[in-house]
Amino acid sequence: MSALRHGYVPNLLPHLIICLNVLLTIYLSNHLNKITMSKQSCIRDVADLNQINRCIDSIHAVESSILKLSDILKLAGNDVRLKILFLLSTEEDLCPCDLSDILDMTVPAVSQHLRKLKDAGLLDSRREGKLIFYSLQKPYDDLLKPLFNQIENNTIMEVLAA
Repeated sequence: MSALRHGYVPNLLPHLIICLNVLLTIYLSNHLNKITMSKQSCIRDVADLNQINRCIDSIHAVESSILKLSDILKLAGNDVRLKILFLLSTEEDLCPCDLSDILDMTVPAVSQHLRKLKDAGLLDSRREGKLIFYSLQKPYDDLLKPLFNQIENNTIMEVLAA
């Protein structure tokens, strides 16, 4: 401290560079450890870090799309809701009574499934008197249509066996 009072300022640059190098080494070491931590349970000898980083970047770039599609597929993962989505994709619109007859279910049970699909934003509804008709929103119809084509052509098992 007395050296500073007398106007002497030591050259701190070399010390600063050493500190930055240490911090950078620690950071990179932690980052690489995260990538190679699974090595303990993995049988590969060397990880392709370029591929791993490319895949990490790829996932980060489409994260929101993955989350949205995951939510849609969770809803469609129930066989009743998948049937409702399929029917609404092939028909212009249907009311809960129609779906109840088609699916051999009670109207309240069908209505619960419709509510989940509507709350998630997949369905539109329109009222005609006391009846409510549901339809599949166009963006979701476009998204699910390739899957429904496989169902409609009854080729799911052929596609999976190929």
